[in-house]
Amino acid sequence: MWPLVVLLLLGSARCGSAQLIFNTTKSVEYTVCNQTVVIPCFVNNMEAKSIAELYVKWKFKGKDIFIFDGGQQKSKPSDNFTSAKISPSELLNGIASLTMDKRDAVLGNYTCEVTELSREGETIVELKYRVVSWFSPNENILTVIFPILAILLFWGQFGVVTLKYKSSYTKEKTIFLLVTGLVLTIVVIVGAILFIPGEYSTKNACGLGLIVIPTAILILLHYYVFMITMGMSFFTIAILILQVLGHVLSVVGFSLCVSECTPVHGPLLISGLGIIALAELLGLVYMKCVASNHKTIQPPRKAVEEPLNAFKESKGMMNDE
Repeated sequence: MWPLVVLLLLGSARCGSAQLIFNTTKSVEYTVCNQTVVIPCFVNNMEAKSIAELYVKWKFKGKDIFIFDGGQQKSKPSDNFTSAKISPSELLNGIASLTMDKRDAVLGNYTCEVTELSREGETIVELKYRVVSWFSPNENILTVIFPILAILLFWGQFGVVTLKYKSSYTKEKTIFLLVTGLVLTIVVIVGAILFIPGEYSTKNACGLGLIVIPTAILILLHYYVFMITMGMSFFTIAILILQVLGHVLSVVGFSLCVSECTPVHGPLLISGLGIIALAELLGLVYMKCVASNHKTIQPPRKAVEEPLNAFKESKGMMNDE
């Protein structure tokens, strides 16, 4: 009786050991930030003592794409997967994962077949692509909102200039502010359209550049607005310096972000854009306070004296005649 039981146990053990057992992975994902793609294949009950005992085959849609012959110590990738490879040194540990460049990665089901002398087995892993946003949703919103807010505040300052300060002196400069402001608004809107959708790409990087770099124009417009209305003072100079600081921070953040697929300097970029918007807000509040104390904002003294002197000279010439 006992010999029969022993034989049955040995037989069942041999049957169980005839099949390689894999650590099942249903799917694996890669993103635009991956330079290489790894498709896992792990054997849990590997018993081989030499690589010569192993034979690995990877298939895609029923066709062989990579073969490793341990007996010949030779790897053979297919023409469509030239970058495919495995690590022979890790095979004895049960690791037969396939590594390839992202350019060779094709979405679909990959089959890993491993043969260890008389034992064999296979597992199927699906390769998927996952779209990830370049910036987080909150960072996307703030990156677009702050420049647009700064432009809206500039248009508020422009409204103060046109309503409270009316003279021939400001006509040409008002036209300059209007045209430049419109161009800046269009550029930033186009940049926002290119920047917002999706993952890291040249298009998104160009869109971010159209949002960040042209904000330097706001500094020039702010300067012209101050010169037309109240002239330069300690407070207006401080506002312009704050705005320059914000632009420098945003440009530095931009240059650091475009060099990385996963930007870690987004807060620096956003803080710079926020400072620019803050400077525009302070400028508008200051102008409103000055405008509330005067029925009409007076031009700088030099701008008034020149036409006045010209009028006196012409009047003197008429009297002489």
